[in-house]
Amino acid sequence: MWDPTSVRRGTLLLTASGLVNQLLGFVYRILLSRLVGAEVMGLYQLVMPVFSVLLSVTAVGLTAAVANLTAQYRALGREGAAEQVLRRCLVLLVCLLALPALALVLLSDPISVYILGDARTRLGLLLLPPCVLLTGVENLHKHAFYGAGLVRPPALSEVLEQVVRTAAVLGLLLLFLPQSPEGAVGLIVAGMVICEVCSACTLTLLWRRRRGRGGSLEPGKVLDRRIAQVALPVACTALLGNLMGSACAILIPQKLVEGGMEVSQAVSAFGVMFGMSLPMLGLPTAFISALGLVLMPRLAQQAALGRWGEVRRLTSSAMLAASVLMLPAMALMAVLGPELAVRFFREPSAGDYLLPLAGTVVLSCWRSVLACALNGAGRQAAAARNALIAGAVELAVTALTVGLPGVGLKGYVAAALLSEGLGVGLNLLSLCRASGLRPDPFRWVAAPGLAALLMGLDVNLLSRVLQDQGLSPAGRWAVCLLFGLILYLAALSAMGLSPRSLLGLEKKGVCRRGKMW
Repeated sequence: MWDPTSVRRGTLLLTASGLVNQLLGFVYRILLSRLVGAEVMGLYQLVMPVFSVLLSVTAVGLTAAVANLTAQYRALGREGAAEQVLRRCLVLLVCLLALPALALVLLSDPISVYILGDARTRLGLLLLPPCVLLTGVENLHKHAFYGAGLVRPPALSEVLEQVVRTAAVLGLLLLFLPQSPEGAVGLIVAGMVICEVCSACTLTLLWRRRRGRGGSLEPGKVLDRRIAQVALPVACTALLGNLMGSACAILIPQKLVEGGMEVSQAVSAFGVMFGMSLPMLGLPTAFISALGLVLMPRLAQQAALGRWGEVRRLTSSAMLAASVLMLPAMALMAVLGPELAVRFFREPSAGDYLLPLAGTVVLSCWRSVLACALNGAGRQAAAARNALIAGAVELAVTALTVGLPGVGLKGYVAAALLSEGLGVGLNLLSLCRASGLRPDPFRWVAAPGLAALLMGLDVNLLSRVLQDQGLSPAGRWAVCLLFGLILYLAALSAMGLSPRSLLGLEKKGVCRRGKMW
C-alpha cells in the first residue's frame, strides 16, 4: 500500500547515512590529498572518467531498470517477477562488461598515452575491470532494495563501504609509500577493489535474506523488452554524457598546457579543482542523492497506477526540499569555504572559484531532481535528450575557452554554469509537458534564495567581526553556522515557509501551502 510518509522516512534515513558517508568521504579526501599530493590526485581524476564510462556501458541503465520494474511489479503484487528482474540484470551486467574489460586490458597503454594524455595512468586502468564488475553487482542490489521500498540495508551498506574504502586505500598507501605517481594511483584503485568486494558481498547476502516470493513470473522476452525500454535510454544517456564529461575532463589539463602551464602544474590544478574543491562543495548533496533514490521508484509506482496528481505533488515537494536545503548550504560554502578548503587540504588554490562553483552545484541539484522525476514518470527519452544537449554545450564551451591565455579554469566554470542552467530549463519544460506540472518560482527559488542570500551576507560580516576580535577559526565557524541557521529559518518563516511544515510535522490541513510531503 502506498504510504506518503515512507518517502519522507526513506529520504531522511538515506540523508542521515549519506551525510555520514559524505563526512567520512571528505575526511578520506583530506587524508588522501595530504598523502599523495595534488599531482597524484590529478592522475587519479583522469582515471575515474574511464570508470564512469565503463559503468554507463554496463550498469547504469540496468540499475534504473531494476529500481523502476521492481517498484512496478511490487505495486501490482508480482513479487516473483520483481525478483526475476534482478537475476536477469545480473546476467546482463556480466555479458555487457566482458568485451569492454578485455579491450581496456589489451589497449591500456595507448589509452593512457593517447587518450588520457599521461602514461602514468596505465596501472590504474588495468585494475578498473574488477572494480566495475563489483560496483555493478553492488548497485543492482541497492536499487532492488530501493525499488522494494527498503532503504535501511543500502543505507548501512553505504556507510560500511566508505569506512572500508578509507581503511583499504589509506592502509595500502601507508604500507607501500613512497611510490611513483603511477604506483600511487594503482594503490588507490586497488583499495577501491577491496572496498567493492565487501559491499557487493554484504548487499547480496542481505537481499537473499529479504527477497520476496510469490506472484507470477514474466515471460523472458517480455521481461527483456521491459528492461530494454527503461535501461537503453538511461544507458545511452549515461554513456554519451559520460563520454562528453570524460572528454571534458581529459581536455582540461591538455588545454591548460596549451594556455601556457607546465604539464605537472596543469595536472595539479586539475586535481585541486576536481579532487578537492568540488568534493568539498558536494558534501551537502547527500540529501539530493537520497531524495532521488527514494523518489524515482515512488514516481514509477504512481505513474503505473495513473496517479499523475501525486506525481506532480511529489515533484513539487522535491524541488522545494532541494532548494530549502541546498541554497543555504551553498551560501555558507561560498562564504566560509575558501578558508576551510585551504586549512583542510593545505593547498592555497583549493578555495579558488568556490562562489561560482557553488552556483553550479545548486543548478545541478535542481537538474538532478527534475531528471529523476522524468525517469520515474516514464519519460526517459526526454531526460536523455536534455542531458545530452547540456553535456554537449559544456564540452564545447570548455574546449573553446580553457586553452585561451589568461582564461584557464575560469572557462570550465563558465561552461558548467551554462550547461547546468540549460539542463534545468530543458528538464522543467519536458516535465511540465509530460505531467502538467506547474512551476512555483516563489517557493522553489525566490523564498529560499532570498533567505540564503540574507544569511550569507550576514554570516560574511559576522565572520570578519569575529576574526578581528581574535576568535579561533573553529569557534568562529561554529558561531557563524549556528547564527546562519537561526537567521535562515527565521527568514523562511517570515515568507510563509515554517520549519514545522518543511519537516512535515504540520497536521493535515493546517498548512497546506507549506507542507513538504
